[in-house]
Amino acid sequence: MLLLQQMIVLFLLMGIGFFCYKKSIITDEVSKKISSIVVNIANPALVLSGGMGEERIQGEELLLTAAVAFFMYAALLLLAAVLPGLLHIEKKSRGTFRAMTVFSNIGFMGFPVINALYGSGALLYAAVFVIPYNVLIYTYGVSAMTAQREHPKEGKSFSPGRMFNAGTIACVAAIIIYLWGVPVPEFVKATITNLSNLTAPLSMMVIGASLAAIDLKGLFTDGKLLLFSGIKLVLLPVAGIWIIRQFVQTESMLGVCMVMLATPVGSMTAMLSQQYDGDYETASKGVALTTILSVVTMPLVSWIAL
Repeated sequence: MLLLQQMIVLFLLMGIGFFCYKKSIITDEVSKKISSIVVNIANPALVLSGGMGEERIQGEELLLTAAVAFFMYAALLLLAAVLPGLLHIEKKSRGTFRAMTVFSNIGFMGFPVINALYGSGALLYAAVFVIPYNVLIYTYGVSAMTAQREHPKEGKSFSPGRMFNAGTIACVAAIIIYLWGVPVPEFVKATITNLSNLTAPLSMMVIGASLAAIDLKGLFTDGKLLLFSGIKLVLLPVAGIWIIRQFVQTESMLGVCMVMLATPVGSMTAMLSQQYDGDYETASKGVALTTILSVVTMPLVSWIAL
């Protein structure tokens, strides 16, 4: 029921964006400006808010969780390097498929599901997974969106300097705050929390607006995207949990890993693709399609893997 409620919220937000585009409230230019707000302000605030919680994981438990997160993302990066080639994805879309392979919607969908299924204590494990996620999305994610383009726009081609952005600065600050327990004034926390709350609604509205400009019938007739969705939503999480189970016995941690792997493509993938002139249409379709399919695949994966 919780998963269904989260899906309804996502689709309502996308529907509002769809309507606004049709009524010219959101135009292509406005959509890009909103994406810039999400990438450079709202999501970095969300990253910071993740490091400001009162509870902490300590000692061996922290090391084990960090090790699992490290190897999980290492495996995802390796898969992302080879999967677009195996699916014969055209060059202009390979960076987008790489990003969609690595980054899932763990914040807006994953955290509420984890909280409902395993309790608030399990969110501490999820918080450890979010740290490398946020570092990667502002480094590897930006690189993936820019490195594969045949004709990058002036000022938009990839350079190492692009990794030093609002997102990576927020990641470093969040890690310092989390590990060393740096005190943050309440008014600063409130400001950051309010900004972070913009991430989900703004990003889903932009995705909805993008869907208004494409052929929605093609969403379910794109064979490569459907095959990718099956790998992303079913094969990858089932195989991943089977491997992780060989080293981890804690059911709550296994459940967190399952949710981390089984959630649909993260909306930030589409935001980055628009901000850095990647294949925005494919990214938006990937977010929408995997979100729809995950209503069925997440319970299925949970039943098979756990």
